Amino acid sequence: MANATDHLWMHFTRMASYSAGEVPTIVRGEGAYVWDSQGRRYLDGLAGLFVVNAGHGRTELAEAAAKQAGELAYFPLWSYAHPKAVELAEKVASLAPGDLNRVFFTTGGSEAVEAAWKLARAYFKRTGQPNKYKVVSRYIAYHGTSMGALSITGLPGIKSDFEPLVPGGIKVPNTNFYRAPEHGDDPEAFGRWAAEEIGRAIEREGPDTVAAVFLEPVQNSGGCFPPPPGYFERVREICDAYDVLLVSDEVICSWGRLGEYFGAVRYGYQPDIITTAKGITSGYAPLGAMIASERLMEPFLTETGMFAHGVTFGGHPVSCAVALANLEVFAREDLVGHVRANEGAFRSTLEKLNDLPIVGEVRGDGYFYGIELVKDKATRETFDEAESERLLRGFLSTALFQAGLYCRADDRGDPVIQLAPPLIAQQQQFDEIEQILRAVLTEAWARL
Repeated sequence: MANATDHLWMHFTRMASYSAGEVPTIVRGEGAYVWDSQGRRYLDGLAGLFVVNAGHGRTELAEAAAKQAGELAYFPLWSYAHPKAVELAEKVASLAPGDLNRVFFTTGGSEAVEAAWKLARAYFKRTGQPNKYKVVSRYIAYHGTSMGALSITGLPGIKSDFEPLVPGGIKVPNTNFYRAPEHGDDPEAFGRWAAEEIGRAIEREGPDTVAAVFLEPVQNSGGCFPPPPGYFERVREICDAYDVLLVSDEVICSWGRLGEYFGAVRYGYQPDIITTAKGITSGYAPLGAMIASERLMEPFLTETGMFAHGVTFGGHPVSCAVALANLEVFAREDLVGHVRANEGAFRSTLEKLNDLPIVGEVRGDGYFYGIELVKDKATRETFDEAESERLLRGFLSTALFQAGLYCRADDRGDPVIQLAPPLIAQQQQFDEIEQILRAVLTEAWARL
């Protein structure tokens, strides 16, 4: 639309790039596809933003929202409850692993991460360890953009404008085995090394100052880094040894993205807190949550106890109603099982691209994949900053969209293409993704 740049300030967008052209405007969605204002169809290879897990055009979710708005459009969870929040909290707790039974609703992922850090700090203050406030997280990892979540985030490029940040953020190596600085020929040894780096960071800072470790099951930023074998088992042991909380940031990795309701279940570890958002409603309404263990609730159950934190729209009645309807769709159509049954086909289809000289590695799990692009396949040489700018923003992002594929071309780490289609996707969509990527990446290589 011609007037989109006059008043609309888009997120993470170089607004000047549209000074001489129209902003692409998406007006409709159905299944795994969306359409723009010109009537062109695109395969949604990113589920919006890792969000639309049940697919577009689910009228039952829209109807659930309308019905709830007609009954009770809004009431806060500040000292009061409403039925949909109660019902959804019970449902989420029943799906979460272990004793993660306490559900604190937010409106999105950054707020869930903020809540988790605040809970960790408050918990240790109330249990006689007031100096435990720091957080360990990984290089290049993204945990949100609010000031606390941004301080946990490991991406210098999106932090510099907003410094100084909240003190206490500590960074350790991530699990990018493709570029492992140690044990590059042994995934298990690399996993032990990466986990021990967390322990060494806690020791350097002083265990009596560290409250939590924040980790995604599969690290999103940098291009989908799955955990090496034994990694989370060792991290859990380290957290237990130092009395540090393990927070599984599953804003992306929950609600079927990895073939389980929660990524922690996929990789067999028990967190103290899970942060979640996005797919809990499949994007039909905004909602997030912090899911905490019973142990962390206990200090707030005294007569005068209170977790002094809240947000106006956390647990919004309409959003909770949509989430419940969304989870009914998940159960009725076994979307989580569908991912498990088809993830091998998705992987093998993407791995066909390994014959291209520009493709360094295809990695990921479930319906969550990254394709790292390289200048030299044999040496794994990456692109410098200027080359990456020309490749990703100068060509790939636009070319992929014009070819009918919406996905992410990202260089917050090394240049990657990320794919996370709706969970309803099957072989037809896998083939379409592979064919478009093959054509566009072949042209990109010819332009280098």
